[in-house]
Amino acid sequence: MIADPAGALFWPEERLLIVADLHLEKGSAFAARRVFLPPYDTAATLAALAGLVAAYRPRTVAALGDSFHDVRAGERLGAEDRGRIRALQAGRAWIWIAGNHDRDLPNGLEGETCRELYIGEIVLRHEPRPGQSVGEIAGHLHPVARVAGRAGSVRRRSFLCDGERCVLPAFGAFAGGLNIHDSAFSPLFGRGGAGDDVIAHVMGHDEVYAVPRRRCLPD
Repeated sequence: MIADPAGALFWPEERLLIVADLHLEKGSAFAARRVFLPPYDTAATLAALAGLVAAYRPRTVAALGDSFHDVRAGERLGAEDRGRIRALQAGRAWIWIAGNHDRDLPNGLEGETCRELYIGEIVLRHEPRPGQSVGEIAGHLHPVARVAGRAGSVRRRSFLCDGERCVLPAFGAFAGGLNIHDSAFSPLFGRGGAGDDVIAHVMGHDEVYAVPRRRCLPD
């Protein structure tokens, strides 16, 4: 599979584009609580996704849960953004996998909904399962890696993989991130150490960089 620096996986054999944690309408959810953020996150996220759809021309798009930030996101989703989603869906299959923020699809949107999707020995789901899970592709944890460089350190969204499973970065414009050394990753990848074979595929501007987790820094 191809890890794209925009934060998606593409599976050429299946012509499948996989994204996680779009968190559409996060900005409007914060505004409802009088925490005012620029109200452009949904448009920005869909524009980034449109660029990937244009580049890869997938037969199927799978969104790995938390595509919408909360259960009322569909009520706040504007007509223009609904039109953008319909345009992205045109001519291809679209699969919404349920997440903890969006167990039900907002009314009026097309696409298939499911809890998990199996394709051969690969399983797509929102929340990774503790312990060994060969072939699992998931989201939920929003992994980020902090990597040292000559001018200091950078903190970037990352794909986290060990050769058996992969946790995708959050794709949403306003989605936060959790350092890959956080204890939340321990049930999936262990605590790490000198023999750690977990790789952070760190998103750069135009490339993805493979960095062993043991070389990444905690926050």
